[in-house]
Amino acid sequence: MAISPTPRGEDWIRVTEAGLFVEPGGFHVDPARPVDRAVITHGHADHARPNHRAVLATPETLAIMRARYGDAAGGTLEPLPYRRPITLDGVTVELVPAGHVLGSAQAVLTWRGCRVTVSGDYKRRSDPTCAPFEVVPSDVFVTEATFGLPVFHHPPAEAEIGKLLQARARNPDRAIVLGVYALGKAQRVIALLRAAGYDRPLFLHGALLALCELYREHGVNLGELVPATGRPKADFQGQIVLAPPSAIADRWARRLPDPMAAAASGWMRVRQRAKQRGVELPLIISDHADWDELVATIQEVEAAEIWVTHGREEALVRQAELLGLAARALRLVGRDEDGEDAA
Repeated sequence: MAISPTPRGEDWIRVTEAGLFVEPGGFHVDPARPVDRAVITHGHADHARPNHRAVLATPETLAIMRARYGDAAGGTLEPLPYRRPITLDGVTVELVPAGHVLGSAQAVLTWRGCRVTVSGDYKRRSDPTCAPFEVVPSDVFVTEATFGLPVFHHPPAEAEIGKLLQARARNPDRAIVLGVYALGKAQRVIALLRAAGYDRPLFLHGALLALCELYREHGVNLGELVPATGRPKADFQGQIVLAPPSAIADRWARRLPDPMAAAASGWMRVRQRAKQRGVELPLIISDHADWDELVATIQEVEAAEIWVTHGREEALVRQAELLGLAARALRLVGRDEDGEDAA
């Protein structure tokens, strides 16, 4: 009896208009439009779209989708905790931590002996607000490349928080309004401030409150958080106010006492971006792997093939080839260029 050879990744996973399609399993991973069956890696809006007929994701990601989309989160929501493999029409699916935000996962897919790991977004730095990234040896590794250029080297996040606290100490009469994304960045910055010993109340724009409460419900301690409304202007002197990035230069921020516009993002490495956005205090704090971490990861997973999904694809593809690996850019549509949640 002839033994069927082990398939290659391209034999059973292909790019469609909706995104990455796992043909024998009949499902997409992080599709860019509504589909019959979706496996979602994490809750950011460019990966977790509404209105799929069926959604499989970690319980935390499903909770985030319900909080954001309500009934449009999906027709059928199937929670799959980390490291509990299931089989969908012959394809084994296992979710493994990605270290990006609460509930974020890599989708580990196995069919007829071939293992393909779809990273979703990931980071390699310590973060008490989510489970840390785990290396999964694979035949094919599908990686993001948001910061896939050698110029991107993220400094220690703790040092950037030190800059924030020093700026506050030097400007006791000003309010620092810090732009952070509602999912992941806000909670991580709060946790970093608490770890640095900042135990004062933190003031939050209303758009950040719901997801901070969701993190608390999932066991993440964020300390005292106060809505940044209904208080006299003087109450905000010397305070740190967290808000969506769009609000730091808006009239919402101008009601604070001499507001200092700050922003926490890996893109703050690019000075022109900070200048264009009116950021006085740029903080390089990213929830994505930097260049060195991307390169280290594609080596650690020991995959013979590297597929790059979005971001600075060409540079990472070339680096993989220099390491002796087969590599290609998938050029998926529908990914946020920032790679973070702009919703």
